[in-house]
Amino acid sequence: MNVQQVPAFQAPQQVAFHRTELGLILGLYGRMVAAGEWRDYGISCLKDVAIFSVFRRTAEHPLYRIEKRPKLRLKQGQYVIIGMDGRILKRGNDLRQVLRVLERKLIRAVE
Repeated sequence: MNVQQVPAFQAPQQVAFHRTELGLILGLYGRMVAAGEWRDYGISCLKDVAIFSVFRRTAEHPLYRIEKRPKLRLKQGQYVIIGMDGRILKRGNDLRQVLRVLERKLIRAVE
């Protein structure tokens, strides 16, 4: 009798954001849309990275990219925010902490 061996764990074909992660990101996105800062977003789920891109207008380059790279979770942190110019603004394993760099943009002085 032939019995096929099935691996106990199979790596996912692509990286994606979990529902709780999307909840945090979309909460921030909604506040920024209400403030008039952001207007559109795009989500890409690739083999090694999941990307949430934020746009001011649909037809331009993203203002920010929120990336999830699970392979880096034990090194630099699996979450990273990258600016329009390619600079890394914040990196870490706690998404809530990483998103704070963008929440500061909501705080403005009232005259």
